[in-house]
Order: sequence, then C-alpha cells, then structure tokens
Amino acid sequence: MTFALQEATIEQLQQWMEEGKESAVSLTIQYMQRIADVDQSGPCLRAVIELNPDAIYIAEKLDVERAAGQLRGPLHGIPVLIKDNINTADHMHTSAGSLALADSFAPEDAHLVQRLRQAGAVILGKTNLTEMANFMALHMKNGYSARGGQTLNPYGPGQLDVGGSSSGSGAAVAANLCAVAVGTETSGSILNPASNNSLVGIKPTLGLISRTGIIPITYTQDTAGPMARTVQDAAVLLGVLAGSDERDAATLSQPIPLPDYTACLSPDGLRGARIGINRALLDEYNDEDLAIMEASIEAMRHAGAIIVEDANVPHTAGENFDVLLYEFKSALNRYLSTLGPHAKVRTLKDMIDFNHLHHRDALRYGQDILLKAEYETSGTLTESNYIEARLRFGRQARTDGIDRVLQTHRLDAIFSPRFTDTPATVGYPAIMMPAGYCRNGMPFGISFMGTAYSEPTLLRIAYAFEQIVPARRSPLL
Repeated sequence: MTFALQEATIEQLQQWMEEGKESAVSLTIQYMQRIADVDQSGPCLRAVIELNPDAIYIAEKLDVERAAGQLRGPLHGIPVLIKDNINTADHMHTSAGSLALADSFAPEDAHLVQRLRQAGAVILGKTNLTEMANFMALHMKNGYSARGGQTLNPYGPGQLDVGGSSSGSGAAVAANLCAVAVGTETSGSILNPASNNSLVGIKPTLGLISRTGIIPITYTQDTAGPMARTVQDAAVLLGVLAGSDERDAATLSQPIPLPDYTACLSPDGLRGARIGINRALLDEYNDEDLAIMEASIEAMRHAGAIIVEDANVPHTAGENFDVLLYEFKSALNRYLSTLGPHAKVRTLKDMIDFNHLHHRDALRYGQDILLKAEYETSGTLTESNYIEARLRFGRQARTDGIDRVLQTHRLDAIFSPRFTDTPATVGYPAIMMPAGYCRNGMPFGISFMGTAYSEPTLLRIAYAFEQIVPARRSPLL
C-alpha cells in the first residue's frame, strides 16, 4: 500500500493540518509507523538511530497552539529528523554513531535545534551517519557506524552506495520517513548523500548556520544544512536554520539572513542566468553519467540560461586533508570537554582508548584517522604546515578558484556533475539537485555552486532547474 504521506511537501502538510485532515500528532504517528515498517523492518534501512520519546507530546502542544490560532511559521507541526552529531538536550543521545558516546546526553540544545523548536518543528529523532562524520577511518564504508549499523540506500538496499556522511538523513528523507532532515557537511557530507538519494541538499556558506552544539571535525569547514525532496522545502528549512549566534564567531559577520528564502524561488530563474560548466573531473564519470549531465545542460539552455564552457574549478579537498587533521584534535577535545564530569570520554585520547578496549564492536574499520590526529598533531594549531596549508588552500580554492571563475566569466553559478568538494574547502555554498537515474537505479545529481552568501541566487537557479527537470521519483519500498 502507498504510504499516505508519500512525497508530501511542507506546504501540503500545512494545508492538510489547516483543513483538519491531519494534525501534528497524526503526522508524527504516521512517520513513526513508516520508520517501523521500512527502517526497522522490511528493507531495514537503518537510517534512524534513535526516536524522540517526546515527539508525540511536542506535537500535541503544537496542535493546541494551532487550534488557538498561534502558528509559529511554516514548520509548525512538521516532523523533522536531525543527524546524530547535533546536540539535543532531551531524552535522546548525541553520539555521532560512536559507541564511546553511545550513553552521552548533551547538556544543551545546539543553536540550530533551538531555532527548530522555536519554529514549531517536531524533532522526530536522530539519523544514523558514517561514524564521526566520516573522520574516523580512511576506509570506513559510507553509512556505517558502530552504534547504528549500516544505513542502506532506499533505491537499492544492499546494492547502491547510500553516500556519506549524512547517510541517515539522506536515506530517511528519500524513503519518506520524515518531511525534511538536517545533515552536516565538512567535505561533501550533505551533497554526496543528496546526490545518491535523489534529494535537494544545501551546503550553505560557512557562518550562515551556527555550528554551536555540533560534534565537530574542523573549525574552517563544518556546517549544517537542509536535506529535502524539493527546493521549496529545502528553502523553508534553510530560513529556520540560518541566523547569527554570539557563541559562533563565524556567524557574526554574515549579512542579515533572509526571513523567507522561498521568496527567491522563480520558475523563470534560469532565463538570462550565466551558468559556467565545470568539467574538471569528467574522467571519473561513465557514459550514463555524462549523458544525464549533458541532458541537464541542454535543458538549462532551452530554459534561457547562457551556458559558459571552460568554467573549471580546482578540486582541492583531498589535498586539504591535513588541515582537517590538525583542526580535528583541537575541535573535538573542546566539544568533549563540555559533556560534564560523568562523561565516559573527555578527550580524543579517551575515545581512542575506549575503542581499543571494545575493539570487537567499535573498530570494524579501525580508527587510523583518530590515531593520526592524536599522535601527529599538537591540538594547538601552531604547526607551520597547518598555517601554510590553510592559507594556501583558501587562496587556491577561493581567490584563484571559485571567485576567479565567477568573475572572469561573469557567472551567476557554476554547474558540476554530482559535486566537487571545493566549495566546502573555502566555506562557499552549493546546492545538489536530482537530475536522473542510471540503469542500475542509482540516482544522479548535479550541483550549483557560488560565492559566499549567494544562496538566494543558487536557490533561484535550482528551483527553475527543478521545474524543467522534475527528475525525482520515490523509491519503491
């Protein structure tokens, strides 16, 4: 039987609640049943690592507010899942999928969780992820964590790569286990699972959304972002998540966030837009991939876009690994120090020792990244190699990379098949869009990237692309 909320948008859910056909409670219950049917049994996707025991009570309160005419905004009563490296000060753990943090309760909500609660979202639960946001072992499989097990791609459970590290958020939204979800990205962790699960994923400008209360990898690349089935839903969620935070210096220089990013959306948004084509990594794609890419470019041309070739940007993420490694020890130790005196682990060294002691359960793929960070970096960020690399890659990817290409060709955005990690390296935004499917069922996405705080432009272009290439279809579960 078709799930009653299959592919339902935020706008549709709000309309049904206004008409009395649904309520926040009924939506919450239906998504919980869906999680039971396809996530914990059936294909057993393992996208959800923990349910919020208070979700129905929260929904009841929001229904009372609705009945009294007290609506908080477009997310009022909407069930949302969030990645399990984001703090919630409730009855749910925050573990990043690690057994070392499996019993850890956050002392306070992450800033973005506070904003979700204020906006009236029903936080339905936490999603699985590639353990420690894929910064634990070099050869860890996408979607695997010792605590949550292996998340599967709903388009081909057991056969297709689910993508990482926001694997659970991606699979959950794709499989209609929630309305929208929050992921996090350091280097492709929103864009990659969005592409592999036929979703819209937004990797925002670093500093648009507060990082306070997120288990970190780095200071210079981490950010949360929306994962949704439509551009409009992603824009709604972005508007709630974005905002300055006195505890996160990166957010203090941002322009005033738009109160409503959906105002940027226009079905005619590609007309006259100058779109540069990034063909820097085409040798990584097969003929099926390239055919979808070329069809997407031709569709944009027919919609009035001005297509500009030779807009290649450098791919720097692999070379930038050392910067992440140096920052990880400092950032993680700072986070762990906030967990209180009764926490099992208070430092990266404690986590390594815990994993070693419980190696049969905790170290299926090892912990070579954790070991390198602990024993090959100081945790003080004073190494000359770190300082030089951070400045060099910032210049190469930002000034001599994305910004140079945008300015030289007078572009509104740069188009890439699937994604490049370069925007993450410099904290620039990118949006992933469904574009088609390969013969084996694997979704194929394309992305648009831009300069800092160009989300309104990227959303306008992405929405127009969605109207002319309505590629997404629901997985057969």
